[in-house]
Amino acid sequence: MSAPAPTSVDLVRTTATAPAPTPAGPPPRIPRFLRRLPVRVLVAVLLVIEIYPLVWLVLGSFKTQNEFLTEPSWALPSRITFDNYVVAWTEGDVSSYIRNSLLATAPALAFIIVFGVAAGFALEVLVWRGRNKVLLAFLVGIMVPGQMILLPLFTAYFKVGLAGTLWPLIITYTAIGLPLTVFMMATYFRAVPREVFEAAALDGASVLRSFWTIGFPMVRNAVLTVALVQFFFIWNDLLIALTFITGRDLRTIQVGLLTFSGEFGQTAYGPLFAAICINVFGTLLLYLFLNQQVMKGLTAGSVKG
Repeated sequence: MSAPAPTSVDLVRTTATAPAPTPAGPPPRIPRFLRRLPVRVLVAVLLVIEIYPLVWLVLGSFKTQNEFLTEPSWALPSRITFDNYVVAWTEGDVSSYIRNSLLATAPALAFIIVFGVAAGFALEVLVWRGRNKVLLAFLVGIMVPGQMILLPLFTAYFKVGLAGTLWPLIITYTAIGLPLTVFMMATYFRAVPREVFEAAALDGASVLRSFWTIGFPMVRNAVLTVALVQFFFIWNDLLIALTFITGRDLRTIQVGLLTFSGEFGQTAYGPLFAAICINVFGTLLLYLFLNQQVMKGLTAGSVKG
């Protein structure tokens, strides 16, 4: 027996009692912490990758030779002692190596900054025929690998009697550092408003006065940035110093670190780690001290005033 068909009254009653459909709301928002979690994890991983070698280096500088040979590399030193630093500074002759590095770095850096900043000013601010070709020649100098010129330079220095001195290092560092410095300083001077120099010329200022009193102060942070970049290149160089230095008394710090490896591959790991710490953390403190000026210099030429 079939069920009676629903009447119109039953349909109205059913429609009236049926629940109204709920409107679809916005999707649930991801918490701010979860959104930033991948970035924080990535930053944490990068920090570990960067900091772990430094921590391992410092801990290794306090270990004895026996601990290096018998214990795992990640093991902590049995005691904190500065004997390795004393040995590295005195018997390892690190003090002489740092002095030689300073004697080679300071003159080369001075030549690079003086000639590079002046050339950048002349190529970008002054108007004269052929300046674009000269700038192109400096750009070509950037593309020439330094390894290609070491052997001819070694022969030339030997013939003129400069072998056995630090002058081959100073001249080579200056020649290699000038092209990049000139190009960077020309870029920074391009960001300085040209009206400033035009106003100085109308007031009767000479080119030299415009350079020292107007141009140089306006790119001071940029000069500091370029100087720091060139300093790290010269200070951390090994190939050029190893090519031109023949005597022990002229070794720079990077070449001097090789002396901690003796015959038959024997290495004094404790003093070696201590010498590396002296070298690394000295330059690291210099960068941290000049960090803000370097950041300003890196952005000085990005926007034209």
